[in-house]
Amino acid sequence: MSSLAEPPASRALSRSPALSPARSPALSPALGPSRCGGERRQGAPDGGASQETRSADLNHAIRLLGDSDSSNLEEKQLKVLKKVVKRFENGLPLKDLAQIIDILNLCAEKVNEQEAFIEPVCELIKLCGLPFQKKKLSDEVSYSVTVSKSIAQLGYLMRVPSSQVRIQICKCIISFYKAELPRKLLSGYQPTSANYKTEMAELGGLAETFVLSLAIVENELTEKLWVLKVLQHLSSSGVNCRHMLKAQAASRLCLYLNDVDPSGQLVFRSSEILWNLLENTSKEEVVNQLSSLECVHALKEVFVDLLLHGFRHYDRQLRNDLLVIATLVAENPAAPMIESGFATLLIVLATYTEVKIPNPLLKGLKLTFCYEDFEMKKLLFNIIGILSKDPRAVQLLSENDVMPALLYYVKPHQKPGFHDWSASQYEELQLHAIAILASVAPFLVDKYLSCQANTLLLVFLEWCMGQDPFFGQGNSFHGTGGRGNKLAQMRYSLRVLRSVVSLYDDAVNLNLCDQGAISQLLDILKYAANKSKERDDAILLEIQADTLFILSALCENDAHRKELFSYEGVDILIPFIQMDPKKLYSGLGHNRLLFNALDCLWSCVVGCYIGEDYFLEQQGIFILLDLLALKQKNLCNIILGLLVEFCDNPRTTFHISTWRGEKDQTAANLLIQLWRQEELDLGVKRDRYGRIADVKRPIVGSFQKQQEVIPMPANSPTFAIVEISENIRAKLYLLLCKLGFEDLPGLSAKDFVTLAIIRRYVDFKVGEVWSEVCTEIKEEFRPVASDEEALKVISEVSENVGRSVAAIQTEVLESQHRQEIREEEKTYTKIQAVHKQKEMVNKSWENFLTRTSNYEALKKAKRLQEKSIEASRSKLKTQNGAVHSTDIKGLSTTIGSGRLVTVESTPSQLIGGPLSGTDLALGKPSVCEGALKKIKRVKTLDSIKKDLGPVE
Repeated sequence: MSSLAEPPASRALSRSPALSPARSPALSPALGPSRCGGERRQGAPDGGASQETRSADLNHAIRLLGDSDSSNLEEKQLKVLKKVVKRFENGLPLKDLAQIIDILNLCAEKVNEQEAFIEPVCELIKLCGLPFQKKKLSDEVSYSVTVSKSIAQLGYLMRVPSSQVRIQICKCIISFYKAELPRKLLSGYQPTSANYKTEMAELGGLAETFVLSLAIVENELTEKLWVLKVLQHLSSSGVNCRHMLKAQAASRLCLYLNDVDPSGQLVFRSSEILWNLLENTSKEEVVNQLSSLECVHALKEVFVDLLLHGFRHYDRQLRNDLLVIATLVAENPAAPMIESGFATLLIVLATYTEVKIPNPLLKGLKLTFCYEDFEMKKLLFNIIGILSKDPRAVQLLSENDVMPALLYYVKPHQKPGFHDWSASQYEELQLHAIAILASVAPFLVDKYLSCQANTLLLVFLEWCMGQDPFFGQGNSFHGTGGRGNKLAQMRYSLRVLRSVVSLYDDAVNLNLCDQGAISQLLDILKYAANKSKERDDAILLEIQADTLFILSALCENDAHRKELFSYEGVDILIPFIQMDPKKLYSGLGHNRLLFNALDCLWSCVVGCYIGEDYFLEQQGIFILLDLLALKQKNLCNIILGLLVEFCDNPRTTFHISTWRGEKDQTAANLLIQLWRQEELDLGVKRDRYGRIADVKRPIVGSFQKQQEVIPMPANSPTFAIVEISENIRAKLYLLLCKLGFEDLPGLSAKDFVTLAIIRRYVDFKVGEVWSEVCTEIKEEFRPVASDEEALKVISEVSENVGRSVAAIQTEVLESQHRQEIREEEKTYTKIQAVHKQKEMVNKSWENFLTRTSNYEALKKAKRLQEKSIEASRSKLKTQNGAVHSTDIKGLSTTIGSGRLVTVESTPSQLIGGPLSGTDLALGKPSVCEGALKKIKRVKTLDSIKKDLGPVE
């Protein structure tokens, strides 16, 4: 190893800890042992290269460059820098990166005075673009802090006043994203992972530094484009985008959009970066940075320039990208779209092809029917919808004929010409325009009426139901569900009508009704209902729901319109109310359809005696009660309200009383169950039997108890009053009042306990109000003795009502208890009788067994039988009557005889009696023979029974 001596300076510095042979094996002699313990051959290619690179020492270079008297050392410094570059031409080891950056910083300070250092600086920066070298797998993590700070220093080097250096820095950073392996790797090292540099750039905040460097290069177009190219690569990362936003990247980029750039790269790269910022960070924050007057004006100018002078496909795409960004800015109410004139320009451009009114803002504009112009048209329609939400823009929309331009599409599409939109494009524009019309029309009612929009929409809806051949493409978002049909057109036209009738403007609604809208809307309902039988989808459900809403708005508070609705409308409504409850959870919109149907029933039928009577005839009350019996929280309130309204019709009460639900449930029982469930939800305190537990506040819920009484003006309702409209108890009370609290069928004792509370609901509410009054008075004033006594009496009266109801409830429960005891006694008596009967049967069986096994018992039973027979005979003897014996001779059974009668012949002394002269006397011999045969047959049966033994 001593045969090849090192230069003195190099040998002296080799003892430095940073570059000692132990830590930097690359500095070992060419013939020294390798890392693997083997010998290197002198003259090997890598051995020669290694010997050449070891001639330079980083610490020596740092001291040499940092020498204060460096003016005379320029040649040596440049020579050392060349050696450093040569040494690391295949990549920088991670452990040496910090010293290389120190050398770069020292050189950067000299560039201001010595241009000769520009080239070495650029060469060193090129080295930073190569993949870093690591010796161990853990080096990436171990040196992460050092590497991230070193890469961040590259951004700070943009301060160097050299275009060549700045461009080289940009190329170096771009190489992070296009890394290529060097042709030769350092011995014992391997390159870092592909994403290592980009991750370290994120960690060091390089993106923020480069955004700030835009201010340095703002007057140098070439350097600015390179910086934008770097930012374009950096903005692909969400972390970098967040760093860029901290430096106000969005507003800085927007302000440079109008700078002179013949190549067009400035606008392109800036728009790309803005898009990446919008996608990778908070859209709101980006929009806020773009919402200054300067930024909006810059967007407007570059958009106009591309619109009027951009004829290439690329220019149109870039124009549309900027229009999308402008759309996002317009969504911010604070953006000065109107003040900058951008809003006016966009509105005029949106109506350019429909109203054909010359405008100086668009002089020289020529639009084609290419795809990019089609996309721009849709974006312009969209921005009209956004601007309509700004009250300041309404006047602009009215002045620039937006309403006629949108109504231009409310008509069937004619066959397209050669220079025109295709059928699918026109359909998409048509649906988009009608959708925007629904947003704009409520703000431009006067224009809406003056353009006869109602007439156009009704005619268009008639075409939608017609049989004219039309094959919708259904390609766009607005065309969903409209392929091969006109449902998409019908859907959006009804949305327009829904938006205008929801204003409840008399002029609009009158204009609709005068043109027969009610009859036509009922036809639409039938048309959609028939379609729903074929397929039940969200589009058809929305059409039906919107139609029902429009009818509700038109007929509400107008008796004549309700009469027009009556018969046909009721027949259409009933199937909607009879909807299968399982469909309410399908997610398609059946629940909305049901609610709109109930609202339509309330608005179009209630209050019209013709409609009410017909609804009752169609068993409508039964349908409502069936729906109420589902006990769905969101339906109960509106159904109870409907029933209360219908109770003004004297026939309704009978229908409610007649209704029977499952298990023969009555309406009264259902209403009381709903009351109990409502009190349970409100947290009203009751004991386990359902009786009043707090006589002072018997119907107050847990939430109401927590509310403090706050003194309020006399015209402001207190919590006790507001609470009435927030639950269904008041409606239940009104219905039970209509039914009457007496003789209600189908109620249990528990129901009567609850009914006692419902009956005094108003009294309890009065007590709550007086309690609030007392509390408010005592908080503000000290009542005089007489007033205090009056308040005390009122409070006692309220408490007494609670106590009396509690007493009634107790009496009901005790009566029920006594009734249950009586029922129990009756049941017990029945059980006793059954047991007694079983005992008698058992005893009879035991007696029978005794007779069959004990002859003495049998004789005793026989004697008792004879006595019983004798006792049963009449004491009066019949004169001249024959006496027949009841005994059967020779009978050996132990049970009574069956249904057997033996007729004996009449004694001879009686022949010639009253029957002797009749025809019956002629049959005497045959009768005697028959009797003898009968007797013989009986004896034969007796002998058989004797052989078989005793029978029960």
